[in-house]
Amino acid sequence: MADISLTGRQSRAQPLSREHMPTDYSISLAAYLGKGTQKEQRIPDDFGPKQPMRGFEETYRNIVDYIVRITYRIWEDRDVEYIRATYSNTSEVYDDYGLQVGNEKIVDDTCHTTGAFSNIELIADEVIWAGNDHIGFHTSHRTRIRGRNDGNSKYGSATNKDIDVLVIANCVALENEIFLEPVCYNTSSMLLQLGLDLNEMAISLAASAPEGWPRDLSTWDNLKSAARPGKPISVHSPITGFDVDRFVRNSLEQIWNQRRYEVLSDGYDEKFVFQGSTDRAFSGVRPYRDFLASLINSFPDLELQVDELYWLGNDVDGYLSATRWSATGTHKGLSIYGEPTGREVQVWGITQNQILGGRIVREWMLFNELDLMMQIAAARQAT
Repeated sequence: MADISLTGRQSRAQPLSREHMPTDYSISLAAYLGKGTQKEQRIPDDFGPKQPMRGFEETYRNIVDYIVRITYRIWEDRDVEYIRATYSNTSEVYDDYGLQVGNEKIVDDTCHTTGAFSNIELIADEVIWAGNDHIGFHTSHRTRIRGRNDGNSKYGSATNKDIDVLVIANCVALENEIFLEPVCYNTSSMLLQLGLDLNEMAISLAASAPEGWPRDLSTWDNLKSAARPGKPISVHSPITGFDVDRFVRNSLEQIWNQRRYEVLSDGYDEKFVFQGSTDRAFSGVRPYRDFLASLINSFPDLELQVDELYWLGNDVDGYLSATRWSATGTHKGLSIYGEPTGREVQVWGITQNQILGGRIVREWMLFNELDLMMQIAAARQAT
């Protein structure tokens, strides 16, 4: 397997400060698409307010416009070559299989996917953004991928089944180029929708490891540290009143690391709605608690850290937040992942929250579940 670790390299991604968080929704996906109005359309006639976009192509009015239209052009207009104009030739993409370096790998992967799903659509569901054209735009782009598997793929022959899966891509872009992209594909959900056995696929993939997998410790450390501030924003620049940074960090610390599930009723609306990896979807605090407990019980020493957190909004209109997190733990518990293997695992994910009145009302959370199952399968194969 080729060594693609980035030891000694420094990412250009700079950490964000409080001043980089948008305080209204004038530049947002809802405003851009005209959501909930008769004018709603996937690519609008009016691209929205103009914001400073130094180094970006003149056609793009703002960062939401840029993200939505380059995605559409690459995937649905099939202008795959445009990747070379919008991704750096040293871009770093972190996914289920580790680290992919350079835009040529993205071109190859895109061609592979469009060959397997000839009618593929990538439908923008949300774009949470922060930053500017000097420090870089940070975007958390939630997308629904739809299409029919009418061509062969790395997972096998065409199944002629339709898929509808979620993906969250956290990109950093500067001067028209994306150079960092940790992306969580709901690959486990896609495999189930294709009619494949998830456990068998994890075993097969672990036995014939894709390029870049398993990620080495250097790659793992680089993923965790990319764009991470030296101190949390809530510590570096504290404010009175409601603070998204403090609220989200405290919630994750208490729930995941302290196992204080009782605080869920304080920070989450009782009717809150959840969508997550591997087709998990439910409403209410109780099933959410059960999901968290099942995951944490599999890895009793699991410890989570927040790697990057940004948001837009205000107290009146509410907030949208994007949190990239990582965790390590040991597979010691009997669970949905089978008999304990004693393997230390790497788990990472991206969570988007809608916060109203100081409480979470909706959550979208994807994590590397297929990769996690592959790590466990590899541990069994090694014994």
